[in-house]
Formats: sequence, structure tokens, C-alpha cells
Amino acid sequence: MTSPWLSLCLLLLPTAVVAVDLNVLFLAVPSLTADLDASATQQLWITDVYGLVVGVLAIAAGAVGDRVGRRRLLLLGCAGFLVASLLAASATTPETLLLARVLQGVAGATLMPSTLALIGDVFPDDAARTRAIGTWATCQFACASLGPVVGGVLLHWFWWGSVFLLAVPACAAVLLLGPRLLPEPRPSERAPRVDMASAGLLMGVLLALFTALKAGVPGSPTPARGAVAAVVVVVVGTVAFVRRQQRLTVPFLDLALLRERVVVVSVASLALVAVVLAGTGFWVTQYLQSVVGLSPLAAAVAFMPMGLGIGAGSYLAPVLARRVDPDVLIPAGLVVAAVGALLQLTVSAGSAYWPMLVAIALTAFGCGPLFAFGTSRVVSGAPPSAAGRAAALAETSNHVGSSLGFAAVGSLATAVFVLALRPTGGETMAEARAAAEGSPDRESILEALTLAGTDALHAVGLCGAVLLLCCAVLNTGRRSRRGGRLGAVGSRA
Repeated sequence: MTSPWLSLCLLLLPTAVVAVDLNVLFLAVPSLTADLDASATQQLWITDVYGLVVGVLAIAAGAVGDRVGRRRLLLLGCAGFLVASLLAASATTPETLLLARVLQGVAGATLMPSTLALIGDVFPDDAARTRAIGTWATCQFACASLGPVVGGVLLHWFWWGSVFLLAVPACAAVLLLGPRLLPEPRPSERAPRVDMASAGLLMGVLLALFTALKAGVPGSPTPARGAVAAVVVVVVGTVAFVRRQQRLTVPFLDLALLRERVVVVSVASLALVAVVLAGTGFWVTQYLQSVVGLSPLAAAVAFMPMGLGIGAGSYLAPVLARRVDPDVLIPAGLVVAAVGALLQLTVSAGSAYWPMLVAIALTAFGCGPLFAFGTSRVVSGAPPSAAGRAAALAETSNHVGSSLGFAAVGSLATAVFVLALRPTGGETMAEARAAAEGSPDRESILEALTLAGTDALHAVGLCGAVLLLCCAVLNTGRRSRRGGRLGAVGSRA
């Protein structure tokens, strides 16, 4: 008889793959931009479209798995992810890479709910299932944090496409061993049908929102009228989506959950923190390579304080919750995170970059209590019958928030950078460095690059601080109806 823990180890492979690919491109952006001649706007789309697609379609994938079979959907998703990863690794144009990232997102959306549902099938015992789900969540969280580090290590030895090949052996192992180690419960004929019209509406609204945000980047191919049209699509599409959910017997996204204030606050907080961390991580990694001049491997090591800070904050939060109520711990941590974001303003052009590393570590550490208790608050704040949908809502807010961070904070940083760099004739960091090579004004161009990158870093820090303080205020002056329960959970951790 197959050990359930061996089955769990196999299920952790696709979980790790999806999480790593969310951030693995951070350190590869400069090299792929130079090789593919990608514009600043294309950089942002290549980075954020993956998380956007995963976040939206993961809502539907759980219901699809119930209808067609969870193991079958997992195997189909692994096969699709493997093919999409090979396409991404061999891309020769920005458009091809963008298409591959979309396909990765579609396949990745099937993997997360399938692995979580199969864990429930593998572990019928409540206590063992709880431990297994905790292991699954830790794997997802840790791998997302280590994505940039993994990318930096691979870039030290190989070309930028190698960051996508990490998924190939993992997906191949699942395809080979999955039929032997994983159960296949009989598909449910009563599983609700997925309303793909709602999925299309939500995807269209978010794509239009991202298009409008990227239109603010100088040099963007989107004209002003196109940006206005995108805003109109966002408004009209949002109204249509909300009305459709209200009419459906089984809504695609259960908006009724948002009637509970604890759910609204927690979902919004998780999304805002994801915006800050993703946007900060994106620009800091560009700064370390293209401004400071670190190699991908050195930049990966330098970026580790963010992942370590998140891990330390999340680990210590349940320990601190034995003495401090989570209702106090969460906003206090967010204030600490805001102070960390403000420390980015102390970084000056040409000076040591260690204050920036302290800043990102402090920002990440302060977000730990929210990560430790946020999803629990969403689930416990919802009716017991809607716990699964509430968990999906929390997961979606994280992925969409990360993509929004790339789009919004990334666009802000890129706009500040491009405007400051325009006198050199460059639009991206790679173009500015290329313009400096062999130019009699090499030193002045490199100085302008440093100043522009630092200005953008300051803009990211200020934006992050404002969002984190707003998030802290949102979590202040409230006592969760289930706060005692959460505190108890923390004290047992």
C-alpha cells in the first residue's frame, strides 16, 4: 500500500513549480530584455500575466476537477505546464514568451486546487490532513519567496530560458508516478457547472485594468484613447460581473462572502500586501543588477533578506500570538512593514546598497503576522458551508494582488525611471547600458542610469509605505468575532 506521505511529496512538486514561476523571472528580466529586445511595457506583461491567469482561473479549476476527476485534471495540467515551459525557454520574441506565460498560467491554475483537493482524498484523518495541508501551504509560500533566488542561481550557469526548465523534471515525475501514487475519486455528477462567462468577464476586467495602468508608462504603445476605453471596460465589465454573480444560483465568485467585514478586510489586506511585496521585489532585483551592477547570483543572494524576512515573520507570529492578540499583532506588523518601505528613501545614488536590504527585510518581516493569520481569518469569517469558496477567494487575492503589484507599482517605477532616463535615449535599463557602451558620454549615461533607478526605488518605497499604512488602518479598531479562536490556533502552533 502506498504511503500517503509519499503521495504528499509527489503533490508538493507541482505546488512548488507554480509558486516558483510566480517570481522566478525577477532576476532574468534584464537578460531576456536584452536578448528579445522587449520594451518596458512588454517586460511588465511578461512578468505579471502569469499570476493574473492563475488567480482568475484557479477559481474555476476546483469545480472542473470535481467534474472530470482531480487526478486527471492534475495530470493534464502538468502536461500543459511542461509544454508551456519548453515554449517559454525557447522563445525568440517577446510575443512568443508572453503567449507561453499565458499558457503556463492556464495550466498552473489547474494544479493548485487539484493538489489541495487530492490531499483531502489521500488523508482521510482530520489531524493528518491538517498537517499535510500545513506542509502544502509552507511549500507554496517558501517556494514563492525563493523564486528569485532559484532564478539567480540558474542564471549564473545558464541562459535566461533555463529558469523555465526547472518545471520539466517536476512535471514529468508527476506524469510518470501520479497514476501509481495518487487516488482518483469518482467524478461527482452533482458538482456545480463552471460559469465560463463570469470567468471571461473577470479576466477581461483585469486585463483592461492592467492595460490602463501600463498606458501610463512613457513610450507605451497604448494611445490615450485606448487607455480611456480600457477604463470604460473596467467599469462596465465590473458592473456586469457583479450583476451576473447576483443572478447565478452557484456564482463563479461568491460575493456574498464580502458581507462579512472580517472577510473583506482580510482579503483586501492580503491583496494589498501582495501588491507591495511583488512591486518592491520586481524593482529591487532590477536595481541590484542594472544599477548596482551585481551578477544574477550575487543579486539572488542579496535579495534573500526578503524571503527570510517573510519566513521569520510568519514563523514568529503564532509564537507572539500567545501573548499579543492577533487583532493587535497584524496592524502593528503592518506599521513595521511601512517603516521598512520608507527606509528605501534613505538609499542614495552611488552609496552602499545595504540600507535597501535592511528595508526589504523589515518590510517582509512586518507582513508575517498577516500571512500567518490572514487566510484563517477569511475561512473562519465565512459560514462553514462556504469555507472552500472563502479559501479560494484568499488564494485568488494573493495571485491577483501579486500581478497587480507588477502592473501598478512596476508601472509607477518604470514611468519614473523612463522619464528620468529620457535624455540618454534609453527606455529600459538594458538600452541605457547599451547606449553607454562605446559612447564618449559613457560616465554621464551611467550616472543618469543610477539616478533614475534610485528615483524609481524611492517612488516604490513611498508607494509601498502608503499602501501598508492604509492596510494597517484597515485592520485597526476591530475585534474579530473569532479572534479568540485564532489566538488559540496561534498558541498551539
